[in-house]
Amino acid sequence: MTLAKLKLSVLDLVPVREGGTVGEALAEAASLARTAEELGYNRFWVAEHHGMEGIAGAAVSVVLAHVGNATRRIRLGAGGIMLPNHNPLVIAEQFGALDALFPGRIDLGLGRAPGADQRIMRALHKDIHQAAESFPNDVVELQLHFAGDPRLPLQATPGLGAKPEMWILGSSLFGAQLAGMLGLPYAFASHFAPDHLDAALALYRERFQPSERLAEPYVMAAINVIAADTDEEAVLLASSMDQSFVRLRTGSPGKLPPPVPGYRESLHPSSLAMLDHMRQVSAIGSVKTVRERIAAFQARTGADELIVSGSTFDPALRHRSLALTMEALQADVAVAA
Repeated sequence: MTLAKLKLSVLDLVPVREGGTVGEALAEAASLARTAEELGYNRFWVAEHHGMEGIAGAAVSVVLAHVGNATRRIRLGAGGIMLPNHNPLVIAEQFGALDALFPGRIDLGLGRAPGADQRIMRALHKDIHQAAESFPNDVVELQLHFAGDPRLPLQATPGLGAKPEMWILGSSLFGAQLAGMLGLPYAFASHFAPDHLDAALALYRERFQPSERLAEPYVMAAINVIAADTDEEAVLLASSMDQSFVRLRTGSPGKLPPPVPGYRESLHPSSLAMLDHMRQVSAIGSVKTVRERIAAFQARTGADELIVSGSTFDPALRHRSLALTMEALQADVAVAA
């Protein structure tokens, strides 16, 4: 596959900046989606995260309705809904409503993790172990709601007859096996959990069984991308999301901070090693650098589509990054061997 033909999508965490508000973050999500649509990105996905003051996307279906009203063509999706947090009927109703509002544009990515720590499961009155174990059955139940299976005691309205494009998300081998067994497309969270990437994709393709929805395996892999005019500028911009991750992993999460020159050099070696390990699937740099790293990642994974993640403190520079990333795929720049 040539890079010019590779599909690109956007994963947005709806970040709340230091000094900013949730309302501003939501307005920016809609603005970013419009930019992505104009640039030719395929999808705009929002992920479910709870109890995090720096992320405003917890109510995914509400955010998608907001973004949908600001756009016309781009696909809108959950990347993802953490199904153990929810009753399948409620998700069928929510995404049935979205499908009715924006027909032919809705994706429903489903994950098995809670989207935060165990406090969320307790707040939702869920048993984390039982909820995770029931994930495959809940996915099937959700499919039955959309299909209007007569064995269900209650039909979802809206939901019955809706046709959102269902995905299984994963960062381990479990989701790969389930996606293959159900014949669903599979998205891997390699932007923050790269360890099982190669094994998971191989297992998914090996175990894939064709379904009514999908005849052949379809893989989307996530990659951190910040593009700027120079490598040095991109590294500086990326220091905002680097700070956020280190703070999260050291127990002091917060809003998205402004960039810090030389941030990585200031870290303790153990923190730097943790950050580098988690961020190893990244393309941070100039157009040329981003092109080279995306090309290498696509060659490694054979992905049918890539979804780019990354936050910048200045929202305008995220728009610029999306434009330069798309330029990188179209540019006649020789890729280093």
